Amino acid sequence: MADASLLIRGGRLIDPASRLDAPLDLLIEKGLVRRVGPDLKPPPRVPVLDAAGLVVAPGFIDAHVHLREPGFEYKETLATGAAAAAAGGMCAVAAMPNTNPPPDTGQRMAEALARAKGSLVRVYPIGCITLGRQGGALAPLEELARAGAVAFSDDGDPVADEGLMRRALELGRRLGIPLAPHEEVKALTTGGCMHEGQVSARLGVKGMPSAGEEKMIARDLELVRQTGGPLHLIHISTAGTVELVRRAKEAGLPVTCEVLTHHFVLTDEEVERQGAQAKMSPPLRGRADVEAMRRGLAEGVIDTIATDHAPHSAEEKSRPLAQAPFGIVGLETAVGLTLTYLVHAGVLDLAAAIEKWTWAPARILRLPGGHLSPGGLGDATIIDLNKEWTVDASRFRSKSRNTPFSGYKLRGKAVATVVGGKVVYSELA
Repeated sequence: MADASLLIRGGRLIDPASRLDAPLDLLIEKGLVRRVGPDLKPPPRVPVLDAAGLVVAPGFIDAHVHLREPGFEYKETLATGAAAAAAGGMCAVAAMPNTNPPPDTGQRMAEALARAKGSLVRVYPIGCITLGRQGGALAPLEELARAGAVAFSDDGDPVADEGLMRRALELGRRLGIPLAPHEEVKALTTGGCMHEGQVSARLGVKGMPSAGEEKMIARDLELVRQTGGPLHLIHISTAGTVELVRRAKEAGLPVTCEVLTHHFVLTDEEVERQGAQAKMSPPLRGRADVEAMRRGLAEGVIDTIATDHAPHSAEEKSRPLAQAPFGIVGLETAVGLTLTYLVHAGVLDLAAAIEKWTWAPARILRLPGGHLSPGGLGDATIIDLNKEWTVDASRFRSKSRNTPFSGYKLRGKAVATVVGGKVVYSELA
């Protein structure tokens, strides 16, 4: 990734890591933050980006995406996924390992990093917990860590073997790298295609009960208590899970968690309206669960927000509900949903919302970005807080269009994305 220089002038700079919220300029030189201050003068031949009336935030990080390459390039490629990320205001993404082959050895992790080199945004691969994501034997976690894995996950498939998960947490503690498992008791959820509740009963389809998530999370929290291994709970979706995490944090356990944008906006009623376009795992839950996600964010129980960007082809998502794959794309709607349903709705103040997309994921995954202190990465997300826009999936940069948010009217948008001092996306004149 080429390093560049840029002066971002006249914006409202909000950097939660430094507790800054003031009208300040940001000077990036050779890819790194050089100075933050008022009325900075651009060095010779350094371009100026006018951010008057806009918010300048640290580069947003989506710590949970699926880029599909290698193996499923018909859904997404590194190039199209990175373009979608840039258009959505994301300067960095952490890529889940459900590719073919998956990054389950040091060599495959090195290959994943080599493929990602030169991408429009920063791509941080997540390594497998088990070989082939099959749940039978641990992947060489130390080798994966040396090769560059920022976390370990078999996302899409749980680690059902309790002894295996315990050993993984012990290694995670020694390596200082979090485990981010898919928390699901398959015996309770297999065959389900949406949340188990009144809507699934009305539709006559098999549901996925909240207990399918909560029982596995309770097991893993107990393993954390025994081992001290760091656990980052991805895509939590139930009110019961929020309470489990709350108690774990009160007990001082090394536990963090994320919520996805759709889980603080939509309920399972969306499946009745949109069918497979609203099918995901974990599924959309009930209204009480959505409210619990918002409350967990407001109270600081939930540390980060992510998308679980999961591209699928139009043909796949046009199948009947029971046969269609789980997942939706999310990179290009994430900032708008966060601002509309959390900031403008009064759930979070702006600095808190930014922190959950920047400093929090950087801290949890030990990434180099997430702040705008001198010497840090010259990554910035520039936001128009009041820009009103309508989601139009036909204009997505992603290769796939599977979103339940088509036609949604949102307020607030990322209008420019800067990575290493280079403007990689802009709607500014």
